[in-house]
Amino acid sequence: MAVPSMRTERLVLRGWTDRDRRPFAELNADPVVMEHFPSRLTRAESDAFADRIEEHFAVHGFGLWALEAQGEFVGYTGLSVPRFHADWMAAREQPVVEVGWRLRRDAWGHGYATEAARACVGHAFEDLGRSEVVSFTTVGNVRSRAVMARLGMRPVAEYDHPVEGHAAVPSVCYLLRRSASVQGA
Repeated sequence: MAVPSMRTERLVLRGWTDRDRRPFAELNADPVVMEHFPSRLTRAESDAFADRIEEHFAVHGFGLWALEAQGEFVGYTGLSVPRFHADWMAAREQPVVEVGWRLRRDAWGHGYATEAARACVGHAFEDLGRSEVVSFTTVGNVRSRAVMARLGMRPVAEYDHPVEGHAAVPSVCYLLRRSASVQGA
């Protein structure tokens, strides 16, 4: 399947290539980047994650795009259907779609996550007809929570995020409804 690409003022969101797998594995093995996850990923786990990303595009027509800044892979940003269930999901009028991101440490602090996530949220509302988009993270992940706030999202639920093979993680879900304007759009 050909993955549609998107461009912002400074970024390219595109389909994945084989050359992305090495830097993706390095990103997923970085202890600072993965601080709010139960564990870092091995190369095999990272490759399996990349495979799931490609499968998600094939099934849903959207997914987690490889993110480029200045022509270089810096991580991903995109939309996904969560693979778990939490009580807050039951009250949604449509199946849940999440906007998410993971960037290399040297790409932090440049506004890339916000810029790319804003484009993804716009795609969800304008092209996919979504009425709302969520994002979630651990309670202590202040960087991601700040991105969510910059997008105009508001916290709607705290919950214990299920993680296979690990203890549930105290987490928070943020929500943005289509009727709300995306900040800066």
